[in-house]
Amino acid sequence: MSETSQFGLLTKKRLLPLFVTQFFGAFNDNVFKAALSLIFGYSGIVAAQHENLYINLAVALLILPLFLFSATAGTIADHYEKSRLIRIVKTAEVAIACLIAIALYFRQVWMLLAVLFLLGAQSAFFSPLKFSILPQHLKETELIGGNAVVGMGTFVAILIGTIVGGILGGMEDQSTVAIGLSALVIAAALVGLAASFGIPQAPSIYKGNPGWNPVKETWKLLKIATERDAVFKSILGVAWFWTLGSVYITQFPKLTEGHLLGESAVVPMLLAIITISIALGSLTCEWLSGRRIEIGLVPVGAFGASIFGIDFFFAVESINASELRGVVEFLQAQGTLRVLIDMALIGFFLGLYVVPLQSLIQARTPLDRRARVIAANNIINSLCIVLGTLLSIVWLTVVHFSIPTLLLVMVIANICVCIYIFIQVPEFTLRFVVWLLSHSLYRIRHTGIDNVPDRGAALIVCNHVSYLDALVLAGAVRRPIRFIMAKDIYDTPVLNYLFKTAKTIPIYPKSKDPEAYERAFDHIQDALEDGDLLCIFPEGNLTKDGEIAEFRSGVLKILENTPVPVIPSALKGMWGSCFTHSGKGLWKGSMRLWSKIDVVIDEATAPDGLSADGLRSSVATLRGAVQ
Repeated sequence: MSETSQFGLLTKKRLLPLFVTQFFGAFNDNVFKAALSLIFGYSGIVAAQHENLYINLAVALLILPLFLFSATAGTIADHYEKSRLIRIVKTAEVAIACLIAIALYFRQVWMLLAVLFLLGAQSAFFSPLKFSILPQHLKETELIGGNAVVGMGTFVAILIGTIVGGILGGMEDQSTVAIGLSALVIAAALVGLAASFGIPQAPSIYKGNPGWNPVKETWKLLKIATERDAVFKSILGVAWFWTLGSVYITQFPKLTEGHLLGESAVVPMLLAIITISIALGSLTCEWLSGRRIEIGLVPVGAFGASIFGIDFFFAVESINASELRGVVEFLQAQGTLRVLIDMALIGFFLGLYVVPLQSLIQARTPLDRRARVIAANNIINSLCIVLGTLLSIVWLTVVHFSIPTLLLVMVIANICVCIYIFIQVPEFTLRFVVWLLSHSLYRIRHTGIDNVPDRGAALIVCNHVSYLDALVLAGAVRRPIRFIMAKDIYDTPVLNYLFKTAKTIPIYPKSKDPEAYERAFDHIQDALEDGDLLCIFPEGNLTKDGEIAEFRSGVLKILENTPVPVIPSALKGMWGSCFTHSGKGLWKGSMRLWSKIDVVIDEATAPDGLSADGLRSSVATLRGAVQ
């Protein structure tokens, strides 16, 4: 299975049928929900005093199935072959679409609400299948792009469905509404079902017995979701994304009318801007991450969305108009451009924020429980959306504060939530620093990155030029590296926090602390036996003159205790920077931004017969002349 770009995946059977299936499913959910809100509001099918009740009840009935059925859906998805389950779920969607047509024909409120609930239930069963099947069909280097494309398709489907549903539901002739909406949802369901037959098989490896008690299974799901701290914090991050997004989008109509002074036609334009910008941010992840699951983008997305969210508040408050304006007048008005730019950048950075989190959840959750973890994510998502809705109701109707201040509070809460996650899981902070380093201070080119195995124990040996060598290597190699380094470098202020986060193993000089020296080798042996990837700088210290010093015997002692494949590598272009011993001492070198750095990695070799001089020679050959 060759590596393919995110857009190239849309030409492959591994993704295209699933993409089409999920696109039309998301479209159906939103076209019917949007149309139903307008039917309740303008068709006279419900009494005027009950319009808001039924509109909010419709939203609740679409979310409620996530609470009721996610546990069962995740359990089923982990127990049985997924492509067959998807076809069953999409067949159910066709049946539900036919029921929608019947409900629209008879114009019975209870029937319309019932089929909306069934549509939500169908989505609850489809969601764990959709996200848990991706890692079975895509390579890990394709997962970020696959999630970006699926996310882009979902947001575009939501946008188109909302706009089309709004147009259909707002028509005066209710027979035209019924016929048009019925034909549309049935056609979309049939297209989704037809596409589902092209999805490749994805067998289950789970051997346990499925449980059917929804309360018990929900509790089990939440326990499974907390097994891996990074995964659980990512789940919380994704839930917060949907909470923040739902609050923003829900308030757009009233915000547009009461604060931006735009007519109803302006609302779809604003929805289009933020939805398309989220999709663009999602698609940009593959380019910025180098096709890896780069969680260093999460802080970038979080704080970018926060900065422009704060500016959005002041931009809205600066709008000065006396009457409602159409689309053209709105676009020509003073201050509008700032509002639109803020909205676009909020959406873009939210796209950067959510895609790495979704990919991490999929990649780091074992196959036998992946669907259940995603189902747990759906439960937490829906719970957080409900809490966001309750906050909005209290803020706007109980204490009577304004919509802009509500959005500002959500942005401030976003900063607090993200800081909490980054403190609780320092890996996010580490990857952010590594990503920032490789995209600002240096231009890093990689050669032979694929020589590093995706799994299993191995030992990278590399020349030691600067205090940032470990961060440069960590940014180049796709899987986490545990570094072995001299204690004095490990204790460097600021960098020490990052080294601890990366579970670096410091080595004390044997002459100063023999017991600590031996303990370090015990830790190294344990790490290799656990299948970790380790990296050692056998020179023991930074080079004083740019040349590769003699390799010490510690590397051979490691291989004697635990024989693992050895991967020679070299850093080129680091000498002369301010983080080396070039010039008249440390910090006296060049501070050139975007310096060209090469990371060269050779093929792994067996540990038998290796010598320190032989390893040094291999690294020197990879590095070439000092640059």
